[in-house]
Parts: sequence; structure tokens; C-alpha cells
Amino acid sequence: MWGGRFSEPPSEALWRFTVDHSDRRLLQDDIAGSLAHVAMLGEVGILGGDDVEAISNGLRSIGTEAAGGTFEFTDSDEDVHSAVERRLFELIGEPAGRLHTGRSRNDQIALDIRLYLRRTLRERTHDLVALASLTADLSDRVGDMVVPAYTHLQQAQPIPLGRHLMAYGWMALRDAGRFADLGGRLDVSPLGAGAVAGSGLPITPAITAAKLGFSRTFDNSIDAVGSRDLVAEYAFCCAQAMTHLSRLAEDVVLWSTSEFGWVTLDDSYSTGSSALPQKKNPDIAELARGKSAAVAADVATLLGIQKGTPLAYNRDLQEDKRAVFHADDTLAGALPALGGMLDTAQFHPPEPADETVALDVAEALVVRGVPFREAHEAIGRLVSSLQDVGLGDATAEQLAAAHPLLTPADGLTVGESARRRPSVAEEASRLRSACEALAA
Repeated sequence: MWGGRFSEPPSEALWRFTVDHSDRRLLQDDIAGSLAHVAMLGEVGILGGDDVEAISNGLRSIGTEAAGGTFEFTDSDEDVHSAVERRLFELIGEPAGRLHTGRSRNDQIALDIRLYLRRTLRERTHDLVALASLTADLSDRVGDMVVPAYTHLQQAQPIPLGRHLMAYGWMALRDAGRFADLGGRLDVSPLGAGAVAGSGLPITPAITAAKLGFSRTFDNSIDAVGSRDLVAEYAFCCAQAMTHLSRLAEDVVLWSTSEFGWVTLDDSYSTGSSALPQKKNPDIAELARGKSAAVAADVATLLGIQKGTPLAYNRDLQEDKRAVFHADDTLAGALPALGGMLDTAQFHPPEPADETVALDVAEALVVRGVPFREAHEAIGRLVSSLQDVGLGDATAEQLAAAHPLLTPADGLTVGESARRRPSVAEEASRLRSACEALAA
């Protein structure tokens, strides 16, 4: 595609170092962009009807091969664009040389990656909404189970297990919202920007944009071909979602230990040990926790690629695809795996320690006019003095010694404490409504 300027072919070392096959998954996107481009060339009169028909038919044949898995890449294909053009020459001959009229690989790849991310963005949004909705369903399933909420990994207050699970649902919904917000910024066609300053031919970028479903075209050709902030933003959306999944995974790992004993994982979502016959391991959760770090590194890679490149296109930008594809693939695999692990799990958490109602007891004093700091200190002394005896087992004398206004009637159970908080059923309803709104 660029050999006319050179008197010698590329060296083997150059070829091995510069050719990247990661863009082959953009094959269908490249074909779609080329079909729109050649149609535009025909509509504005740059290409004749016979050429447009021949090129379009050839591209559709390549698309059929791609869809059927029969398209064959060769070692001489520098990238997905040259592969399509090479195959088009094989199918239709000389008219294939007119396909690249008014276009550069610079705006072509900028288009392909937007088409790809626009498509996968919808899939990730759907997957995240599904996980959020699952947590609402799980909250119904676990019913009145009460667990300790933790701060500093110490038991803090009694809460319904459903509320803990739905915390991850709201995180997933925000992650889905981030992808949805990015969709608006991806909705700009860069095709027509050319190598850097567009083409002197009377091309009409708005035509190709409309054919490809974009709402508008680029404002600045240099920016259109030389920027990859949207790719980095997509990877960040993946990384933030994976970070939330990593926190969920850490909880699952803890909950499945015999020390916590909160959950039994289904055999179909667990693994075993090659040496220890008794083991049942939460490998999905552990791998999600580990893979989140690699996705965070993908974001750092994409920022690093951009930071030193002068305007406009530089070959550094070729490295964006491998990072964003890895980030997206990792999230795409983690969501159904962790979702399935949760959906098939059996929850049986022990009740929280009754000291977790300490705040409720302190607030009983506050209602009677005691300053909160005074009430806090009194209940703190009481808990400390009881040592191995639970707060619920404190005698009237012990309560009165801590504060004269305390009575045995103030000794709430963990279940009563949890029920005093906002309704879990109402929260699940709000979460489902938010999921439906985003899905729409």
C-alpha cells in the first residue's frame, strides 16, 4: 500500500516489528466503513456506477466470508485494511484500486475502532445492567438474612444481606452509565479527515456518517486522526467496572472461607486442587481480582501511548487496540462468570455479634436528650466492661452503671436494628427501575 516511494522491500526485521495482527477483529467494521465510503464516492460523482457496484459487491462477498469464518488472512497483510483491499483485488481486479480514493488508513482506523467500541459498548452496558438486576433479585431471595456491615473489616452495624449485595448493583449501574455516556462521544464519524488534512476531492463526510449511523462528523481533521482519548476512556470504563468486580470478588473469597461461612458456591462455578482432595476454590473470584490489575494497566498503557505523540497520527497509536481489546475482553468474561457464581450460590451467613447494635443503644439515649458524644462514651464503656458477655446480655445494673437513663428495653436485637433502616424491598424496586431506565 505504500511501496511506490521505496526502491527496496521492507526488511524482515521491520516487518516483524511493525506488523500487528490484533486489528483483525475489526474486519467486519472495516468492511462496513468501506461500503459506506464507496457509496459516498458514487453519490458525489467521484466514482462511476459500474465501479461502485463492482467494489460494493466485492466487499459484500468479503463480508460473507468474514461472517462465515472463511476469510483468510495472509502473512503479507500488513493490517486489516490491506487484507480487505488485497482480497478485493483478488475478487474484482482493477476497480479495487479505486476503493481508497479520498481516504487514508489514518481516518480508516479511527473509524473502525469507533464502530467496534460503539458495538461492544452496548454489550457491556447490557451485561452490567444484568448484574445490577441480579443483585436486586438476590436481595429478594435472601429475604430477612441479617449480616454485619463492616468498616475496617470489623463488624460495624447489622444490615440485611440484600442491602450489601445491592451495593454492588448500584456500582454496576454506575459503570453501565459511564459506558452509556461515552456512547455520545463515540457518535462522531472521523471518516473524511484523511491522513491529516482531509482530501481535495469533493468528498462529503456527512454522507458516510449518516450511512454508518453517526449523528455527526468530526470538527477538526487533525484531532480526528491523531486522538485516542475515547479509546482510553473506554478502557477506563472497563477498568472501573473491573475494580468494582474485584471488590465483589474479594467479598466472595472471604465469605466462602470456613472462617466466615457465609456462602457455599455451586460446584459448577468452583474448582478443586490437584493435591488437596477436600478443596473447593473460588477461582472465578480470585481471577477477577487479579485480572482487574491487568485492566488498570491497560489504561496506563493507553495514556502513556498518547502522552508523547505530536499531532497528528503517529505509529505509536497502533498499540491502542491491543490494550483496549484486552480490557474489553476481560470485562466481557468476568461479568457472566461472577454473575453466575452469585446466582447459583447458597447464602447462610451467621448473625452479627450483638455489639453491632451499639449505635442504636447510643441513639436511644440521644432521643432522651443526651448529647451524642456523652452517649457514645457511655456505650463504649459498657461494651468494654462486658468483655465476653454480649451487649444483649447486659443486666439492668450494668446498663444503669453505664448511664442512668439506660434500661433493658434499650437492648435491641440485630434483627430489630436492621429493620429500623430503610426498606430493602423498596431499594430493590428502585434499583430495578433504574436498570430498566438505562436499558431503555
